[in-house]
Amino acid sequence: MSVLILLLIASITIAAIFLVAFLWSVKSGQYDDEVSPPMRMLFDDATPKEKEASPPKIPAASGISVLTNKIKIHQP
Repeated sequence: MSVLILLLIASITIAAIFLVAFLWSVKSGQYDDEVSPPMRMLFDDATPKEKEASPPKIPAASGISVLTNKIKIHQP
């Protein structure tokens, strides 16, 4: 029973250390990103017109039909 109490105290201590480290990193500005949001606006991947113009992808009916189309199988 004393082992459980020891493990409980150890886990709470480790959790408190991680909480203090996280709060310290937030206060010191580790998660501030001032570069990415303006850059994302400038380098957008595609315009809506380009997205609409792409043809729809048709999935293959089965894996066997894909293989038979790629490999010429001659049946007697």
